[in-house]
Amino acid sequence: MTLDSIAGSAPSVGNAPSRRRSVLDLAPLELDCMNTLWPLGEATVREIREGLAPRRPRAYTTIMTIMDRLARKGIVGRKKVGRAYKYAPNLTEDDARAQALGQVVANFFGGSKEAVLAQLARPLPVSSALHLAALPAKRAAIAAKSE
Repeated sequence: MTLDSIAGSAPSVGNAPSRRRSVLDLAPLELDCMNTLWPLGEATVREIREGLAPRRPRAYTTIMTIMDRLARKGIVGRKKVGRAYKYAPNLTEDDARAQALGQVVANFFGGSKEAVLAQLARPLPVSSALHLAALPAKRAAIAAKSE
């Protein structure tokens, strides 16, 4: 299943269907919520918020709004369990990655896998290399704050 088929078939709930049709089109917080939900399989807003908290703390209502948007887009399904909703992805993480990578290959490299491999073989620009080198220190600082 692809996001194109999900978004195209998603019922409209109050608003017109979203124009976002791919993983690349998800807002950063939407993608963070999906990256938290995929390993869990299904989860409540509270569980998703707790999973996000160490790296991206947000209010409960913010995560609730994001998950509602994802449900309206058809990217996640939800079912009422007691007073809360349980959300489950309608797209596997592997399918989402394959679709996103396919879009990058098609849109940035003219469909050429060889061009992608050639790009990956090139050295990173200095600014990207510096950013990647700083990530472990940033992660350690975030982890120290959450303890």
